[in-house]
Amino acid sequence: MARAKAVKSQKAVPNKAAGSPLALYRTMATIRAFEETVQRLFLGGHIPGLVHLYMGQEAVAAGVIAELAQTDFIGSHHRGHGHCVAKGGDLDKLFAELLGKRAGYGLGRGGSMHIFDPANGNLGTTGIVGGSVPLAAGAALTAKLRKTGQVAVSFFGDGVLNQGIMFEAMNMAAIWQLPVLFVCENNGFGEFTSIDDVTAGKDIADRGKAFAIPSEHVDGMDVLAVQKAARTAVARARDGKGPSFLICSTWRFSGHHVGDKQDYKEDAETKAWRKRDPIAQLARKLVAKKQATQKQLDAIADEAKSAVTKAAEAARKLESPTPADLMEHLYAE
Repeated sequence: MARAKAVKSQKAVPNKAAGSPLALYRTMATIRAFEETVQRLFLGGHIPGLVHLYMGQEAVAAGVIAELAQTDFIGSHHRGHGHCVAKGGDLDKLFAELLGKRAGYGLGRGGSMHIFDPANGNLGTTGIVGGSVPLAAGAALTAKLRKTGQVAVSFFGDGVLNQGIMFEAMNMAAIWQLPVLFVCENNGFGEFTSIDDVTAGKDIADRGKAFAIPSEHVDGMDVLAVQKAARTAVARARDGKGPSFLICSTWRFSGHHVGDKQDYKEDAETKAWRKRDPIAQLARKLVAKKQATQKQLDAIADEAKSAVTKAAEAARKLESPTPADLMEHLYAE
């Protein structure tokens, strides 16, 4: 039997234009508009099941993914709409999936926590706590063995910091110098429980340092800071120097799910975090540095809202799955 030819090593190059400050602003504005529309649709009874919104955390998805090429991988989590949008997901197909329409990514059967977009390197959203960690590590292993030059990113919440799978994956990634980036989106709460009540250790970064993985804290409300940290980590991975661990401090503006009133949060703390809205922060910086006018930024936000509204309205008119669809996508062809 003939041996399969090894894939030649190649550099996956991110789109520099996608990482410009204005592009970052557009990405975050699109995510925010998408999530606000999802919230309205859910409250109106149009979306089945629960949805977990990403509002407030837009800087993490936008900043990290701006440094990735389309062929690079990401593994998402239950609050994953922002990652899907930032990685190039189709707004029409995303809304179709959330609304249970057959034109969605999974024929409308998977919903919010089961979005899989291989064309954009998106390994999927998942309701499994820590599920993205082995997915990204596995994808990074395949990239290394195939010598494709690809990088994988695992996005996960602070609740994963106490999951054994994270330590196992970090250990393997460190031993084999896998091109993977572990990104913790630390919004301070695992569902309704404060991280301080359930997580031991003075410094979360020590979890990565135990495996000699470069680990650092990043302001997750500052998209430029996130992008800068991601650029270093992604370059390190692509150069064959192994994994990195970023802990992005952020805040979810909505509850754990849409119906969560967030009674467990202090009002003063919530107000303080809302003043650091990542979209408004970037807008102030761009205007102050004369890299954009408020009029330009308002136009970008309006364009994002228009595109999102158009996609949502179109998706609502699509067909629902039929009984015959139950037999689709069950077996490999």
